[in-house]
Amino acid sequence: MGSFSLIHWVVLILVVMLLFGRGRISDLMGDFAKGINSFKKGLADGETPPAPAPPQVTNAAAPVATPVTEDQRTQG
Repeated sequence: MGSFSLIHWVVLILVVMLLFGRGRISDLMGDFAKGINSFKKGLADGETPPAPAPPQVTNAAAPVATPVTEDQRTQG
C-alpha cells in the first residue's frame, strides 16, 4: 500500500491525458520552459555591471576658426 505500481502510474497518466489533452499539456510545458528561461535571463542581467554613462556635453564656447584669405597667405 506504500507505493504505486506501474499499472497505477499508467492509469494516472491516461486520466491526465484525457482531462487535459496532448495540446494543452505541451502548451503548459512550453510556458513553463519560457518562464524558467526568463528567470535565468533575469538573473544573468542582474549580475552584469551597468553600462557607463555617456560623456556630458557642455555648452562652453569653442573657438571659431576664421577663413584665411589669399592676401593673408602672401603677407605672412
